[in-house]
Amino acid sequence: MGIELDGNQITAEDVAAVAINRVPVVLGDEAIKRVVACRRMVEEWVSAGKVVYGVTTGFGKFSDVRISAEDAVALQVNLIRSHACAVGKPLPEPTVRALMMLRANALAKGHSGICLETLQLLVDCLNRGVHPVIPEQGSLGASGDLAPLSHLALVLMGEGEAFYEGERLPGAEALAKAGLKPITLKAKEGLALINGTQAMTSIGVLALAKAERLAKVADAIAALTVECLRGIPDAFADEVHRVRPYPEQSGVARNLRTLLRGSKLVTRQGELRVQDAYSLRCLPQVHGATRQALAYVKEKIAIEINAATDNPLLFVEEGKVISGGNFHGQPIALAMDFLKIGLSELANISERRTERLVNPSLSGGLPAFLSHQPGTQSGLMILQYVSASLVSENKVLAHPASVDSIPSSANQEDHVSMGTTAARHAAQVVDNVAKVLAIELICAAEAADFVGIEGLAPATRALYDRLRAIVPPVAADRSTSQEIESVAAALLEGEWLQAVEAVSGPLF
Repeated sequence: MGIELDGNQITAEDVAAVAINRVPVVLGDEAIKRVVACRRMVEEWVSAGKVVYGVTTGFGKFSDVRISAEDAVALQVNLIRSHACAVGKPLPEPTVRALMMLRANALAKGHSGICLETLQLLVDCLNRGVHPVIPEQGSLGASGDLAPLSHLALVLMGEGEAFYEGERLPGAEALAKAGLKPITLKAKEGLALINGTQAMTSIGVLALAKAERLAKVADAIAALTVECLRGIPDAFADEVHRVRPYPEQSGVARNLRTLLRGSKLVTRQGELRVQDAYSLRCLPQVHGATRQALAYVKEKIAIEINAATDNPLLFVEEGKVISGGNFHGQPIALAMDFLKIGLSELANISERRTERLVNPSLSGGLPAFLSHQPGTQSGLMILQYVSASLVSENKVLAHPASVDSIPSSANQEDHVSMGTTAARHAAQVVDNVAKVLAIELICAAEAADFVGIEGLAPATRALYDRLRAIVPPVAADRSTSQEIESVAAALLEGEWLQAVEAVSGPLF
């Protein structure tokens, strides 16, 4: 049957299922009724010559220019062609699929005036694998993601380009190969297709899903490092976190206690040292704060994926059309900036743990740079360099895009969100963090070989075993570039986290 689109109840998990696993979607019966009723109202207004923004007027600064009923169709076609000027690399297929699903879901709310045939074609393209080529750059994140979404609309018109079964084809050819026919846009439809926040939100919802997996597995990787450095788990005691009652901080502390259960390598206060460095001792506080940021982002994404974000909005029961600003991406822009800041901290503290593993002045007796022949061989020295480079790059990417604004449309659109830029940067931060965590895991596994894997806790041993299945010990110097990439990809997919939880039980 597929996931039903009714404009009100899809989840982030639904979006991931459609985007990544190609689960089909279907329009709900009530949604169809709303779409038809709303379209009927548009046609009545056009026939009556009513002044409606974007229907019988121009756009942006041209909103005061009246458009005749005869020119209403040409207005929509011209809108799409002129606005389809995004640049850069095409968005990845999962992001495009998420974008298509989210736009269809927004239109299914019945406030946009789209024709049912147009909406159905969008759904059919998604289900049959016709993926418009949508360049990633060019949206200001207000008035909607105009430029990117226009490339989607072009394909529905039989123009532009689309990927179909691995081929990049002219839009009309891609539709034909999928057994579909293009539509001719009618009054209001062009605007209905491109006025929305679906580019930034599609990038954001998929980045968030990866970020949540990384936040959990970061606890497991950190626990392995704690063992290799003979860390002191007293700092994770429930009493400590009860008196600073952030739920996320307490949850991370509980994870660490669970992950370290049965370890023969950890020490007690005063056994080797009284207290650990912050990158070990303050894990619940730092990782917990990241979890707080992710919770905020998740709340905003849950609202946005079921929101009507175009303009004007039509309200059939009230017989009203209202020009508003739901297309403004500020809520998602701020959330994406918060996502990249919060996630960057996972990498910041991970790199410091990596440094402690490879630095003989800090590692408590481990060989310098975890080398089997220090001096003759460099061991894992340069992995810390790569980690530091990625962390530094994240600091640049984490600069908030949402604090910027450049007026457009002759100052009619005089404040914009830059939300799509924020989302694109957040997605890059996610990938960088995965690589930083991969580097820590590779170094921690190497350290575990020196301190004795037989002393590992069952949960961290499961993580170690997964790592060793694709990354053998670095007994002699070799290139580890592809291994870092492979481990990072595995961490993003979440399979290794599942292996850990199979031993530890569900983590927070």
